[in-house]
Amino acid sequence: MFLRELAAPITNIKGIGPAKVKYFANAGIYSIAQLLCRYPRDWEDRSRVVPLRCFEKGKVCVPVTVTHTEWPQLGRVKTLKVHISDGETNAVLVCFNRPFLEKQLLPGCRYYLYGSFSYRYGELQSSAFEFEPMASIPAAPTAMPLMPPELTSDNSGKEFFRILPLYPLCAGLTQNYMRSVIQAALRQYAAPLENELPAAIMEREGFLSKADALSALHFPKNIEQLELAQKTCIYEELFYLEIIVGKRALERKSAAKAKGAVADGGKDMANSGSLSPLQRRFVERLPFPLTSGQREALADINRDMDSPYPMARLLQGDVGSGKTLVSFMAALKAIEAGAQAVIMAPTELLARQHAENAARLLEPLGVRVAFLTGNVKNAGRKQLLKSLAEGGVDLALGTHALFSKNVQYKKLSLVVIDEQHRFGVTQRQAILAKGERCDLLMMSATPIPRTLALTVFGDMDVSVISTLPPGRKPVETHLARQSNEKKVYDFVRRELAQGRQAYFVYPLIEAVESGGELISRSLKDAESMAERLAKEVFPGVPLALIHSKITEDGKSQIMESFRSGKTKILVATSVVEVGVDVPNASCMVVEHAERFGLSALHQLRGRVGRGEAQSFCFLVYSDELTEDGKQRLKVMLENNDGFVIAEEDLKLRGPGQIAGTEQSGYLKLGIADPVRDADCLARARAEAFAILEADPPLSRPENAVIASVLHRAPPFPDAGL
Repeated sequence: MFLRELAAPITNIKGIGPAKVKYFANAGIYSIAQLLCRYPRDWEDRSRVVPLRCFEKGKVCVPVTVTHTEWPQLGRVKTLKVHISDGETNAVLVCFNRPFLEKQLLPGCRYYLYGSFSYRYGELQSSAFEFEPMASIPAAPTAMPLMPPELTSDNSGKEFFRILPLYPLCAGLTQNYMRSVIQAALRQYAAPLENELPAAIMEREGFLSKADALSALHFPKNIEQLELAQKTCIYEELFYLEIIVGKRALERKSAAKAKGAVADGGKDMANSGSLSPLQRRFVERLPFPLTSGQREALADINRDMDSPYPMARLLQGDVGSGKTLVSFMAALKAIEAGAQAVIMAPTELLARQHAENAARLLEPLGVRVAFLTGNVKNAGRKQLLKSLAEGGVDLALGTHALFSKNVQYKKLSLVVIDEQHRFGVTQRQAILAKGERCDLLMMSATPIPRTLALTVFGDMDVSVISTLPPGRKPVETHLARQSNEKKVYDFVRRELAQGRQAYFVYPLIEAVESGGELISRSLKDAESMAERLAKEVFPGVPLALIHSKITEDGKSQIMESFRSGKTKILVATSVVEVGVDVPNASCMVVEHAERFGLSALHQLRGRVGRGEAQSFCFLVYSDELTEDGKQRLKVMLENNDGFVIAEEDLKLRGPGQIAGTEQSGYLKLGIADPVRDADCLARARAEAFAILEADPPLSRPENAVIASVLHRAPPFPDAGL
């Protein structure tokens, strides 16, 4: 049996009763498999003595003797202080709100102690510690063994002589409780588990068996065993990740397109990648030349669309690099071949802007453009759906409504997904299912680091537009303390006087109240600041407020007023993060900038600098800034390159959200980290792709275990295999 086949309920484990089941449910744990896959987030090494004098190197783990206790006055109350010694160094345990410890830590008795110490008030102190009487542990009184005892029901509660796992917890679940139930599950279920890696790989790499690796990952006997268990489990996860990525790539390339131009499974590719006649007409009408990056990306796309295989391409480009224009030209190629195209965006604001630009640029070429969102209703919607089904629309632009059940296309051949990280795998599949072997172009203005692109989009080809349109000047970025915001307001006032426009962005729509008390007292919100800016800071300046709670029609009117220049200041939340293009706006002010992620800050900064005038971004931060916040703002100050920022974001936040990978269906990893484990990822990818190239159906005996895992217990349920 494979690990993920352990579908038995967790109530099969002694100690998990009805009262605890609801807590495990909150953690997403229902089965034995899910319990055993609740991997530790860290480990504490309590198997070796760390004396008190080494307190600065980490937590202390040492036998100590209690010398005496006292109850000094600390502030308004008396607090128990327990004086200890390990024979070399004296220290004090400060027992805040724990008077009962006086009866447990007795003078003259010896204990095993674990905790964090620091010098305070002239003495070595700890208020965060754990202890056990030495008499309760079968060990020599002056030293701790290097190896922990076997884990048995008799000593499962002991917290010394071992390397202890630290689990991610939620309400109702403690570390000791998690350790005890996972120990019980391992004893009951681990032994019969089958290995999930081919024998040749396990032998070559020196990996542990599945049962041993799982047990050692939770309760290692020593550091060396833990490291080997980690290597085994990390490689296994990344290997199957790349097997799935590789299978997707092979399946996509093995399915020939149902295109009239590809009757015999191939075609003359001599002119592949060159502009089509309709694309040339489009370029000729533009008042500016395409950048080299746009031309290269378009050549890649045209080659893909000319090939006998469905295109699967990720188009990356920094904010303002001209990706949308490239997607319009891709749509022209599909339309010229007698088919339909769709461009899907995550918000109605962005979709509407794309539709307006498409109508302006493409309708003069005879392209029939339509806009479809959930707000298009009644007779207009009915007629639009009829036109799509009958082929009366060439290019449809919209939101999730484009793949609604009642939406049909006559001949859909190109799907463009903008801001792809906002969509999950099932949503992409739903729109692709509206056509037959459609070309897929995914676009991202949030640059995806190479490491992550290799992992998440390893089954796709990638094009990067690295050049910006000529005349664009880098946005000047400035940091400002909240207490110095008047200088920022004065600067914006001067820009407004020169005919420019400005954005003010806040983390909250409105002040949040709970039980009549203001929760967000220290945070500015868009609604109250819009009122303050209009009355006190910029009186007489036309100002508007936009956020997600405003109706789509309302948003459209507000944006049109700002785009036309009637509105000079736009106060907003991160709803303006993507897709807003107002060349005359020269100032972006983000208040409480430390509350935003790096990718969001980069996107917000990209809303300015879209015209010929010099533009400015002010990141206003709290006077009490955390170290993490300082690091993020420093990255923004020192970098304009979105790819550099994305790499830093990946280091700071991990892979979960940076490219929407938590929705991607791929990166539901338990222990592996594609950034930290990049070398392992490269090895696993090479092995996986080599196996698939030599044996695509995985029918050879040596690959039987891989086929069985994919069939019986897919490691990533959303992967669609």
